[in-house]
Amino acid sequence: MSEYPWSEAVATGVGSHPGEDHLEAQRVVFGELPGLPYLVELPARGVGADMVGRTASMLVELPVEVRPSGWRFADRPGRDMRRAAEHLSRDLDGLEEVAQGYTGPLKVQVCGPWTLAGAIELRHGDKVLADPGAVRDLMESLAEGLAAHLTEVRRRVPGVSRIVLQLDEPGLPAVLAGTVPTASGFGRLAAVEEPVAVEHLRTVLEAAGEEFTVVHCCAPEVPFAALRRAGAQGVSVDASLLRRRDEDAIGESIENGVAFFLGVVPGTDSRLPDVGVVAKPARELWRRLGFAPATLARQVVLTPACGLAGASPAYARAALARCRESAVVLREDPPE
Repeated sequence: MSEYPWSEAVATGVGSHPGEDHLEAQRVVFGELPGLPYLVELPARGVGADMVGRTASMLVELPVEVRPSGWRFADRPGRDMRRAAEHLSRDLDGLEEVAQGYTGPLKVQVCGPWTLAGAIELRHGDKVLADPGAVRDLMESLAEGLAAHLTEVRRRVPGVSRIVLQLDEPGLPAVLAGTVPTASGFGRLAAVEEPVAVEHLRTVLEAAGEEFTVVHCCAPEVPFAALRRAGAQGVSVDASLLRRRDEDAIGESIENGVAFFLGVVPGTDSRLPDVGVVAKPARELWRRLGFAPATLARQVVLTPACGLAGASPAYARAALARCRESAVVLREDPPE
């Protein structure tokens, strides 16, 4: 079996949290998810705290700024990029404070390269996705900036046994399908061929070095086979969006040791089901595909279905706790 950096019966979160108190959110994560805590994201703080701006602040020699249409490449770093970098630095300060003495795996999240390419605009033109040369520059810049970010995380939390890097790629299915809107909104950008998508995604994943890599996609039509070919060691998905027709590709990924982060509780306030119901999608998937019950609690990590930015603080805490409690079911009551 593949070596995973976490122990059996572990849960984690996707990344985003409600509110603006990064220290409190980070304490909640370490308190509720001791097996696989993560660096929290608080998009409610505004410009630069959003997924795109936060990751764009890591780019090397590709400054960005905010325009009415969204993020765009700029001639030089300005206020928006500084604000995004300050948010990230403050979050790392909070992580360093809360994680004192921590030893174990730690997850960090960044916007994936294809979602980024579909969101950032060129200085005078369409989105980065429309220009293959600009896409290549973005991928290389992100890979370099990401490597530096992971080095900084390790410096801040020296007890980390291994970082789990999560690339958030909700836009990847649209990139492959050719449904990403142009900057004007009146057209659609051409589909990216799967081998090209795999090649560039691999470039960014390889920047993680020896760390463990996961790609999160909470949209329908997750390209499981492409993610595996790109080198992703784990896939994070909303369990409610899995389709029977995907199960051959899912089964092949599981056979090759790919970890599955299954989203099993809603990301916004709702009535939380009991632990048996929460664990059911993972147990049934394993049973249908015929995998050994003993591998379930090691290869599957339970999470909320997506980020928790739209939830109340009380619900966010409860959702993480329910995922943690339900993960124990995967070990203590595996499928027959």
